[in-house]
Amino acid sequence: MFSKKKFLAGLATAVALTGVSFVATTEAVPTIQAQEVKAESINDYIANNGIQPVTIEFREGTFTDWFGYENGVGKPEGVVVHETADPYATAENEVSYFNNNWETIQTYVHAFVDHSQIINIHSADYGVWGAGPTANAKYIQVELCEEHTTDAFAHSIANDAYYVAYRLHQYGLPVEYGTTVVSHDQVSHMYGETDHSDPSGYFANWGYSMEEFVAQVQKYYDQMGPIDINSGNSNNNANNGGVTANKEEGTVRVNNSASFMVPLKGFNQSGNAFSSNRGLANDTDWYTDQSRSYNGHTYYRVSTNEWVEDTYATFTAK
Repeated sequence: MFSKKKFLAGLATAVALTGVSFVATTEAVPTIQAQEVKAESINDYIANNGIQPVTIEFREGTFTDWFGYENGVGKPEGVVVHETADPYATAENEVSYFNNNWETIQTYVHAFVDHSQIINIHSADYGVWGAGPTANAKYIQVELCEEHTTDAFAHSIANDAYYVAYRLHQYGLPVEYGTTVVSHDQVSHMYGETDHSDPSGYFANWGYSMEEFVAQVQKYYDQMGPIDINSGNSNNNANNGGVTANKEEGTVRVNNSASFMVPLKGFNQSGNAFSSNRGLANDTDWYTDQSRSYNGHTYYRVSTNEWVEDTYATFTAK
């Protein structure tokens, strides 16, 4: 829960991009009412109604403070579950708000979830500003938006639990309540750096609890297959849509002799490439932290989901 308040940033070791910038090629919602606790639990409702989580959308966010976790880049220790405490919030408008205002409010998270969307806006390999300096250096952080019907709430829980399970599985972490899956309420008590209690009160409005939420996380997690204990990552090695980390960070020098700019690609969750509507200026240097192979080429990441092909890039290790 943010309520648009300023947070302690903490451990914000910036990694600045070099070179020039990319080249360009109110709906009213009723206040939530206390819900009647029904015999059928929300988790049972999800199962009995065949509710399936939606696909994670990976987008480039605007947060430019790239800092690793206390154990290193790509080594989170779990996920903090937040709730917006805003009856008007949707994943889409929260993404817009935080992308436009994070420098002022000094707050940012990795993803936003509601009943119809899961939108990831920052690489989970790096920390964000969501729950005080200690938690920021340990955890991936996701915000759940408030809903106003049982069905919408159940869909949002399915989506949120799936996102948490996906991230834990990706980084080879077990599902452990209070250790790898924590609420903002728990973080406040553990570290004393924030005073928020979400999502406990919001869950209680629906007769729901963090224990039930973690059970739903475990269900999705178990469906994702075995963990590769040698690599420390899940066997699908999917980082923001099928990304594998570079062994070394570095820079890429980009140039396209056939144009005034260097084209960029994005990759969807299935690992297929699509053209970006932006490009990089020729003869500029860009920080990269990850690479991937696709159709016989190596692609270097220069933003959350924008990649430059080795045809136009020369990589130099940091």
